[in-house]
Parts: sequence; structure tokens; C-alpha cells
Amino acid sequence: MLIERIYDEDLAQASYFIGCQRTGQALVVDARRDIDVYRDLAVKNGMEITAVTETHIHADYLSGTRELAAATGATMHVSGEGGEDWQYEFEAERLHDGDEIRIGNIVVAAVHTPGHTPEHLSFLVTDGAFADAPGYLLTGDFVFSGDLGRPDLLDEAAGGADTRFLGAQQMFASLQQKFLTLPDHVQVFPGHGAGSACGKALGAIPSTTVGYERLYAWWGPYLAADDEAGFVAELLEGQPDAPFYFGRMKHQNRRGPAVMGERAPLPELDTEQVAQRLAADEVTFVDTRSAEEVHAGTVTGALNIPAGTSIATYAAWAVNPETDPRPLVLLAEDQQEAADEFWDHLVRVGIDAVAGYVTTVEGLPRSTPGLVAPEEVEAFDKAMLLDVRAVSEHAAGSVPGSVQLHGGRVLWNLDRLPAQGTIVTYCQSGLRSSVVASTLRHAGYDVVELEGSYAAWAAAQDSVAAH
Repeated sequence: MLIERIYDEDLAQASYFIGCQRTGQALVVDARRDIDVYRDLAVKNGMEITAVTETHIHADYLSGTRELAAATGATMHVSGEGGEDWQYEFEAERLHDGDEIRIGNIVVAAVHTPGHTPEHLSFLVTDGAFADAPGYLLTGDFVFSGDLGRPDLLDEAAGGADTRFLGAQQMFASLQQKFLTLPDHVQVFPGHGAGSACGKALGAIPSTTVGYERLYAWWGPYLAADDEAGFVAELLEGQPDAPFYFGRMKHQNRRGPAVMGERAPLPELDTEQVAQRLAADEVTFVDTRSAEEVHAGTVTGALNIPAGTSIATYAAWAVNPETDPRPLVLLAEDQQEAADEFWDHLVRVGIDAVAGYVTTVEGLPRSTPGLVAPEEVEAFDKAMLLDVRAVSEHAAGSVPGSVQLHGGRVLWNLDRLPAQGTIVTYCQSGLRSSVVASTLRHAGYDVVELEGSYAAWAAAQDSVAAH
């Protein structure tokens, strides 16, 4: 048996390629939409992807199950659990607790593990060529290394109404009746790692075991004492802010994400034509450089989505394709290494419409984002001082008079912002603030950024105190 973990650092998301080396058949679990990585693995190992499945209706990224099935002819399997309100709306084989997918010698059994979501499945894997009992468990957003999937996302981002307590109780039951009934040696492969907003204390370790989690996870003592009330209280306490694009992901994944098919490489665009289309408000420009470079001058009205490890995350903060269908024009060094790779990250969160790229901002309308120095921000004429960090960061220390609104929620809460006057934004170092500030400028707001953000302001306060 072959198990390969495919990890997306951007969204801290893991998918899995499981193959039978005897028959050459393979199954992919929790695929993302840029699917070449799975097809390349199949070719490398002389395998054919014959089945695709997913653990649940995801909220943090757009599922690639339909995309991969369309490209390979594989059979799709999705959860049929969770009740009438949590059924997928597209055609696929339905899996219920105890149902099996067979891949050559390998048996993959569905285990209904509600808690994070009502329909959630885990997958118990038996390598029939080696053993007659399960040795591996793919837990999706159920059990992470050192933590559990949060049960409050349906409330936080998907328009649910007070579902978190029932979800937390279901999580307790799933641990008690499903997870902890397994032998300690069973290896656990979770769907997310550190940095994901799907839990509050995810470990960076890529795998764990049932026995290790039983002994050392924070929730272990509650299960050992059969203390459901204590477990529920701690599970729900201190969960991070959920970006509001999660609601869009949840709805699209339930309906079935659009199948893109083979994507042609992005074309390089003529800057004169781009300037004309910008003037006509037909496209949105994306400056992919760092905040420091953007602060020296950028395209007027551009979104700042820096290239790097968080493209999908920040793009989903800045672009809502359901309300803004304008295609993006990317600033990129070249096609293959920059533009197309950037596009791969965008489609993971359903931002598919990209017109092409340019390699320079020369010839395009330019402007310089406004900055205010830390020592001047108190007296600066502002309508709002906006802290776009997480609520936990704000609580640990903030600029006096600031209002906290997580960067992933700003675009969906414009009614909380002043319609007139200047907004000053800040985060910890300036990166998130630049993303949000550019998003608000693009939406027509007058925005100035706190230079150096909270780190610079705090350092300035320390310097004053020292003298």
C-alpha cells in the first residue's frame, strides 16, 4: 500500500493519495482543485485514480473532488450522513457509516464522526496485503494532532443558528464511541495542520496515533472522566475568528464546485490594453509584491495579495467572486513560475476568473498608499482606527481607541465602517493591514495604514517609556 500526504502550506490543508501497488488502483481523499499533483503521483507510481472522496462539506477551501473525477473518470463518493439538511446536491455515490471503498487489496471504511459538521466521515484503512485489521485513520477535520475540529464554523461563517453546542456534544460522542474504541497503534492522518482556522491549537506534526492522542491531547482527561460538560466548555472556548469566505466555500461545496477542465496557461497582456480596461472598470489589478514595495507605489485601486505561502488565504479576504465577477490581472515575473502558480492558489478558494498577467506596472495608473507614523496616529484626523488582527491578538495588546475586525471579515462587514472620513488600518507587522487596506481602497474607502503596524507602535511606546 502507498499513502502519500499532499500538503498545502497556504491553507494548512492535507489531502491523501492511497494506492494499491498490486493492482495499480488509487483513491484520493480531500483533493484540492489544482489537480496536477494527484495525476503526477499516479503517473509516477504507475497507478490509475479510480475513486475520489472527501471527509465532509469543507468550509476553508473549494473541494477538488468533482474536478479530479471529471479529469480521470474516477467514481465519486461523498457522505450520505448528517440528515436531510446536510446532503450534497450533486450526483455521487453516497457513503454511510460502515460502507467500504475497495482499492485492490485495500479496504477504506467510512466511519461517521459528526462534531465538526453533522455529515463528517473519517476513513479507516486496512492494508489487506499486510494485515486483516485497520492500521490507519484519515480523520479530516475530526481529530488533529493535539486538537479537534471546531464545531462552531456553521455558526461563525455559514449562517447557522446556535449549532455549536450540539456539534460539541456530537464531537464528544464521536471520540467516545468511534475514536477511542480503536487500538492505540492505529496511525492518524488529519486533514489540517498548524495555521488552519479549523481548530484553535493544531499541531504541526503531520500524523499521530490513537494512543498518543488518548494520553496527551487536551481532551483526553475529559473523556477519561466522562465529563461532557467540561469538554464542551473547553472546546468552544477561544476558537479563532473564522474568515467569512468560509460561508461561500461551504455553500459551493455542498452544491458542487464548478468543473474548470484543463486550464490553458495564462496569457501575458499588453499594459496599454490593461490600462484601458482598468479605466473602464472591467478588470481588477492584483499587485503581488510585498507590502513594503506596494507602499512605494502601486497601481491605483489595486489589491495587494502578496505572492508567497498565503495567496489563497489573502485572496479570499480581498475578492468575493459571488458579488464581483471582474477578472483579475496579475503582476507576475513570468507565466509558468509566477502567474500560473498564483492562479493555482486562487482556484483553491474559487477565484477562477483571471484574465492574464503583466510583468510591469509601467504605463498603468499609479498612486502611493498613505501611511501615518506611530507617533502621529493618536492626533491623526481619522474616522476609525481599525485593527485587522485576530480577536486574541487585539485582547493581548492594541492601539488605544482601535476597533477590532478580523481581516477575513472586513469585506463582509462594510456596514460597520464609517462611510465618510479616513480609516487607519493596522495589524501586527503590516502585511495583513496592506491586504485589507487595498481591499477597502478598491471598494472606495479612504484608507491610511499605520506605518510598521502594531509592532512599530509598541516599539515607539517602549522607547518613550525608556526616556
